[in-house]
Amino acid sequence: MNKIFVVSDGTGRTAEQTLKAALTQFPNARAEIVLKQEIRTEEQIDAIMPEIIEAKGIIVNTLVSQHLREMMVRISRDNNIDAIDLMGPLLSRLSVHLAHSPTEKPGIFSQLNKEYFKRIDSMQFAFTHDDGQRYYEYEKAEIILIGVSRTFKTPLSIYLAFKNWFVANYPVVLGVDPPEILKKINHGNLFGLTTEAGELSLLRTARQEYLKGNTGEYSSIEFVKRELNYAHNIFNNLHCPVINVTNKPIEEIASEILAIKRRISQGDHTRKKSKENQDGISTSENNA
Repeated sequence: MNKIFVVSDGTGRTAEQTLKAALTQFPNARAEIVLKQEIRTEEQIDAIMPEIIEAKGIIVNTLVSQHLREMMVRISRDNNIDAIDLMGPLLSRLSVHLAHSPTEKPGIFSQLNKEYFKRIDSMQFAFTHDDGQRYYEYEKAEIILIGVSRTFKTPLSIYLAFKNWFVANYPVVLGVDPPEILKKINHGNLFGLTTEAGELSLLRTARQEYLKGNTGEYSSIEFVKRELNYAHNIFNNLHCPVINVTNKPIEEIASEILAIKRRISQGDHTRKKSKENQDGISTSENNA
């Protein structure tokens, strides 16, 4: 059976799919595709070539480094091995057309794919953990937003999810105790959202009129004040940072949340390093 070696500085999946598409034009031919992934150094090329030479195989490479491509061509020529360079001609033509040189950085496409699929996962997580859904899975979340109705929990969750954060949100309802799992959330992952009572009352009234519904005291200023006070008591009990969302765009609120999260993370890291240093000093003193 003929062996075709796909040599790539990434996963090689793109070259493999291209090769499989081409092989469909040869229905009577038998060929085995062998993937050689993450090939990024001269030493790695030297290591894989004996197997290729022994099998008298064909090489299809998608190496972005011109130096490594030239090395592959040289070794293949010296050993009478057919080598097909999928990436070189494409990069060369694009370089002329775009008037830019390629970065020759391997694994970029694979990284883009990872970011794309992570975004899909984070968006799915936000949708399935919106408005208190599946709260028993909150320990999987990187950010949890809690607040009364109309404090932008859902749009914030979607916005942050688009930035690849795994976000959940939980609605605070007057007189309803939040789930116990919120007490177990790591410091820096839980954020309370609040707003000014007057603005929230106006917002709820406008929504109520738009929906042409009767929600009772939901939009009254007295009820809103009681609900916000109840929410603040919960925030205090959970010891979580509180963000005032009054008249702020989603982007600004998200930036505040991420800035606080970053400061907390850096502070925790600093305290951890300090403790490690103190433990080290104590150990040295005891040994002395």
